[in-house]
Amino acid sequence: MKRLIAPSILSADFNRLGEAIQTINQSEADFIHFDVMDGVFVPNISFGIPVIKDVNKIAEKPLDVHLMIVNPDKFIVPFAKAGASYLTVHYEACPHLHRTIQSIKEQNVKASVCLNPHTPVWLLEDIIAELDMVLLMSVNPGFGGQKFIENTYKKVAQLKELTERFNPDCLIEVDGGVNYETGKKLFEAGANVLVAGSFVFNAENSIETIKNLKLL
Repeated sequence: MKRLIAPSILSADFNRLGEAIQTINQSEADFIHFDVMDGVFVPNISFGIPVIKDVNKIAEKPLDVHLMIVNPDKFIVPFAKAGASYLTVHYEACPHLHRTIQSIKEQNVKASVCLNPHTPVWLLEDIIAELDMVLLMSVNPGFGGQKFIENTYKKVAQLKELTERFNPDCLIEVDGGVNYETGKKLFEAGANVLVAGSFVFNAENSIETIKNLKLL
């Protein structure tokens, strides 16, 4: 089973963002994760297209862009042009989800859907075959460093069953409260990709921490 790590630059030191990207480049990380927040869909504002465009100039890993925004359809083309390899939209923000997914794929970008902690997995049954990845939030979106929600393990197992039935190649990603303990359990439950922010960037050795997460 794939065990992939996506460090989230939301937890990096923005005064030294270039250094953080070079650290990820030198590590065994598989993606660079971006949490794009608009202050409307979630109660925080982070960064947008200019930051992703500049990071893409020096990044040696695919850019995994998580849009925590209202009206994501308006920004699919700009984020794709900025360098996104994966674009994740929220189920809760997309009234015409199939159309949104098709729009992402038209840009030759991998399409992903995120579920908030309260949103059940079964709602994806009619769209799962179209997806390259599903992101499960294991904290409430909007802020880094939150406590892990234990119900996530059950949701990962449910999603694993769904992907095995309809789309075995679909990746299962989890974001929030990832550390060695939760990461091991998430991989065992069926997750493929772990987003790790503060656990990586607050570590004494970020490169070693990423390596150890992949070995869980």
